[in-house]
Amino acid sequence: MILERLEVTSFLMNCYIVGCEKTHDCAIVDPGGSFQFIDERITALGLNPKMILLTHGHADHIGAVGDLKNKYNIPVYIHELDSELIKKPELNFSYELFRKTISLDYDMLLTDGQIIELGELKINVIHTPGHTRGGVCFKIDNIILTGDTLFERSIGRTDFPGGSMEDIINSIVNKLFIYDDEVKAYPGHGSATSIGAEKKANPYVKNYCK
Repeated sequence: MILERLEVTSFLMNCYIVGCEKTHDCAIVDPGGSFQFIDERITALGLNPKMILLTHGHADHIGAVGDLKNKYNIPVYIHELDSELIKKPELNFSYELFRKTISLDYDMLLTDGQIIELGELKINVIHTPGHTRGGVCFKIDNIILTGDTLFERSIGRTDFPGGSMEDIINSIVNKLFIYDDEVKAYPGHGSATSIGAEKKANPYVKNYCK
């Protein structure tokens, strides 16, 4: 598997390029902005974009979606419960964050447990509400792209519309912490961590771990 982390926008959002080593097909996960930077890395890696995968619909995760979709004519995937966020600027906070409005259409709706094939890779969709109602994580082999659900020693904010502290704790403990300690977690902001490290030291959820 090819995995490239690109830090984009002034909010230091992690965009990930996930590629199949055999076919060179790739998915772009959470292209929050910096279209040219992302596009240059895709070209440098020799990859063929096949889809855009969104962990949720906030502006700092969707800012370059339109340009990438227009250039490569690829589908945009998002969970149904966040589908309105990418359409409505007042819900995705695009003006508040970037002083411009972002309104996008989706092509495919994600569902919990869905398997997306990308070359020889299988991407498992995990619905993890809490930061938003339709937040998801993507598990590929021994890694999980956790979006704004789980961070190194932290968790996603729950004070936005659709957020819920109860839901995000439940999502992390019952949907992410079921995986082996060695599984790596790559969040939407900040450094990579592991499931085991967060079970032991994440102050928001460690008391819920057995």
